[in-house]
Amino acid sequence: MPFMSYVVIAYLFLAILLYLLLGGADFGGGIIELFTSEKNRHLTRQTVYRAIGPVWEANHMWLIIAVVILFVGFPRIYTTMSVHLHIPLLLMLLGIIARGTAFGFRHYDAVHDRMQAVYNRIFVYSSAVTPFFLGVVAGSVLAGRIDPGAPDFWSAYVASWLHPFSVAVGLFTVALCGYLAAVYTVGEAKTAADRQRFVRKTRLLTAVTVGAGGAVFAAAYREGIPLLHWVLGNAVGRTALGLATASLGLLWYRLGRGPAALLRVLAGFQATMILLAIGYAHFPDFLLVRGGPNLSLVRELAPARTVQALGEALLLGSLFILPALFYLYYSFERDKSRGVSVDG
Repeated sequence: MPFMSYVVIAYLFLAILLYLLLGGADFGGGIIELFTSEKNRHLTRQTVYRAIGPVWEANHMWLIIAVVILFVGFPRIYTTMSVHLHIPLLLMLLGIIARGTAFGFRHYDAVHDRMQAVYNRIFVYSSAVTPFFLGVVAGSVLAGRIDPGAPDFWSAYVASWLHPFSVAVGLFTVALCGYLAAVYTVGEAKTAADRQRFVRKTRLLTAVTVGAGGAVFAAAYREGIPLLHWVLGNAVGRTALGLATASLGLLWYRLGRGPAALLRVLAGFQATMILLAIGYAHFPDFLLVRGGPNLSLVRELAPARTVQALGEALLLGSLFILPALFYLYYSFERDKSRGVSVDG
C-alpha cells in the first residue's frame, strides 16, 4: 500500500480512540450525575463542569474526523454503515444534540426556573443514551449480522444491530464512559471528602464495567461470535489484556493517593489496550458482513489520488489543529491551578 494509506488508517484509529477517551469521559460526566444522590448532585455537577465544561465541544472533533475519513477514504464502508445502521446512528446523533443543548441551557440560561430540572434530565439521560448507541454501532460492526442482500426492512435495518451482542457492547460502553469520567474527575475534587466520594464512584464503576465486559463475552458466546478467540488467540491480544489488567491493579492501588495525571493515563491506557485486544485479530477487516466478504480497510480504500489528498490534508491539518487543541487544554488547566473560574 502507498504510505498515505497507512497515514489515513492510523488517523482513523487515532480519532476513534481519542473520541472514546475524551468524548467518552464527557458522556461519563452525565452518567455519574445520573447515579448521584440528590444532596450531592449539585457538587458533582460543579466538579464535572470544572473537568469538561470549557472544552467539551472540542471532543466531538474526533468523531467528525473519523466520519470524514470513512466518507472520503473508505466510501463503501461508510455507505454500508450509514445505510444498515442508520437507526442507531440517528439515535446517537440526536443524543449528542440533546445533550449539548441541555448542557448549554442549564448552565448559561439567564432565567433559573423549573426548566432547569428539564435541562438536567435531558442532559443526564442523553449522556447515557448516546454512548449506548455508539457501543451498539461498534458491536454491530463486529457482529457480522449486516446483510447487504437482506430481503426486508427488519433484516436490513433492525436485525443488523438489535441483538444481544450489540446491546451488551452498548451497555459496556456506557459503563466504560462512566468509569473514565470518575477517574478523570478524582483530580478535580476540591476537598478530601469530595475526592473520596469520587474514589468510591470509581471503584463501583470499575466493578460495573468488569461485569458489563463479562456480559459482552457471554453474549458473544451465545451469538457464535469468536470474541474470546480474538482476544486470547494471539500474542498481541493476550499481552494487551494482561497489560490492561495490570494497569487496573496499579490504578486501584494508587486511587485516592496517586497524582491525578497518573490515574488518567492508566485509565486511558486500559481503554486503549481493550480496543487493541479486540481489534487486532481481524485487522484489516473493519466491517464484518454476513456471508462475507468482510469490508477491509485495505480492499475498500478510495482511489490512490483521493487517499493521497486525504492523507496530506490530515497531516497538514494536524500542524494547525493539534497545537491549538493542546494549548486549549493547557490554558484551562493553568487557570484552574490558579483558582480562576472556568465554569461560567
